[in-house]
Formats: sequence, structure tokens, C-alpha cells
Amino acid sequence: MTAPILITGAGQRIGLAFAKACLDRGQPIIVTYRTYRPAIDALQKAGAVCLHADFATNAGIDDFIQALKSRTDTLRAIIHNASDWIPESEDSDPADVMNAMMQIHVMTPYRINLACRSMLEQEGSTTDIIHMTDYVVEKGSAKHIAYAASKAALTNLTLSFARRLAPRVKVNAVAPSLIMFNQGDSQAYREKTLKKSLMGIEPGAEVAVATLQFLLDNPYITGRTLPLDGGRHLV
Repeated sequence: MTAPILITGAGQRIGLAFAKACLDRGQPIIVTYRTYRPAIDALQKAGAVCLHADFATNAGIDDFIQALKSRTDTLRAIIHNASDWIPESEDSDPADVMNAMMQIHVMTPYRINLACRSMLEQEGSTTDIIHMTDYVVEKGSAKHIAYAASKAALTNLTLSFARRLAPRVKVNAVAPSLIMFNQGDSQAYREKTLKKSLMGIEPGAEVAVATLQFLLDNPYITGRTLPLDGGRHLV
């Protein structure tokens, strides 16, 4: 039996698109979601195992790991896509913001990777861990300081886990900038954002899906972060 791919945060956007792509090619998947969306029902009907998970607390991570291990002994890959995007504001406690960002972007993948090592290593061939980081790591962010710092820490986790788990498990990251606009984004915001990259387009989730699949298929890349930014670093 083919081992499943675990995808965290698969209820929308990139996570959902990759989950659908896996199912389309017959790849078993286990997905997590924090907030229920109709897409979860569609994934479940298509054959996905869908687990509600609250990674905001260590107890929530413990509960998820226990639920995961009750459903499978092996994993083909882990795609760490679960994320949050909390800005600093006068109404929020900076410590709470930083703790929340580090919890979802650092503590969660750190603990899941360690807990699932044996599940990945039981596969006969090389397996994968892929962290979804962010272009913002390169330049920082004035409005999302804790978010940027936590994604930078996740980038460093990529290096450390690549060293620890080689050669059985490849560990890489993908660092996207604009992939998809949100439904409520204004026209002015869209036009301003498109000018930030050389390509000047909203590429859609398909480019992220293709990048993830490339990393899964390539046996000789580990410890790397692949930028997915349309040449934004040159603007």
C-alpha cells in the first residue's frame, strides 16, 4: 500500500490545491484543518483522511500526533503548510503575537518532524519533509515582525533537519511571495502588489503545486529553500 502524504493546513489555497493534485494522481493523503470549510468535505469524499487539529497549544499538537499514528504507520512525506499571519498592533500584546507565530511556524513542525521520523524512515525509498516558508524572510517586515521571524526560524529548521535526517529523509523549503490574492483584496492593492515582481502576475496555486512535486520527485535536493517569487528579489 502506498504511504500517505501528510499536508497540514489543507482547507484552502496552496494546501487545498496540493491535496487535490495528490488525489487526482491516486496518492493517499492525510490532511489537517483548523477551521472547517466545505472543501474539507470534498476532500473527504474524494478519499482523504481529514483531521481537525489545533496547533495553537502543545496539547493540541500531542492530540494530533496521537490521531495521526492511529491511522498510519508510515508516511511518504510531510508538507508543513499550516500558517497564520498576525500583525503587530496597539491592541495586541507583542509577547502573545510572537508566541503564536513561533507556535504554529516553529514548534509545530519541530515536534511533528521528531515524532514522525520513524514513520518516514519505514518507507523503502527516500521520503520528504517540506516546510512552506515565505519570501519575507529575505527582507523582514515592518508590519509582521513576529511572522517574519518565525518563518526565518522555520527556514533554519530546514537546514537542521536536513542534516539530522539524511540520507533517508530529504528536508527542503519553499518560500513563496504572492501566489494568490485574497477575495477581499482591493484593486489598488492588487496593482501595487503585482508591481513588486519582475513577472507581474498572480500565478495561482498551480506554481506551488508544481514546485512541491518537483521536490518530491528529485532525489538529490535537500537542505534547500526554493524561492517562488517571480523575480521579486530583483525589483
